[in-house]
Amino acid sequence: MLNYVLLDTDVFSFLFKHSPWGERYLPHLTGKTLCLSFQTVAELYYWAEKQRWGTARHERLHAWMRAYVVIPYDDAIALAWARIKTQREAQGRPISAQDAWIAACAVRYDCPLVTHNAKDYAGILKLRLITEPAN
Repeated sequence: MLNYVLLDTDVFSFLFKHSPWGERYLPHLTGKTLCLSFQTVAELYYWAEKQRWGTARHERLHAWMRAYVVIPYDDAIALAWARIKTQREAQGRPISAQDAWIAACAVRYDCPLVTHNAKDYAGILKLRLITEPAN
C-alpha cells in the first residue's frame, strides 16, 4: 500500500495524548495515509473501558480514530499472524498475540509499522519498521 503507514498502539497514544513523543513521529507520518489495525482499535477501546472514561473522552477517541483507515481482519492476515507467531517461537522470541496481529496487518499490506517498541517486532520477516530512538 503505497504511502500508507500502520501506527502501533503506542504511537497512536502519543499523538492522542499530545505527548512530545508524538511530535517526534510526525515527520514519518506527514503526507501518508495513516492506518490502524483492528487489534489497535480493540486495545484503544480496552484502554478507555479500563480507565472508565466518560462520554466526552470516548467521543474524542472516536473522533480521532475516524481520521485513520482501519485494517480489518481477513484470512490473509490470519495466515500472516500464524507465520509470525511460529517464526518468533522458532527464534526463541515469543510475541504476544496482540503484537502479532498488528505485525500481520503490516506484513499483509506491505506497509511500514510505526512503533516505539521496535524490540517487540524485531526479526519478523517482511516487516518494515519505523521508530525513533529513546534518547
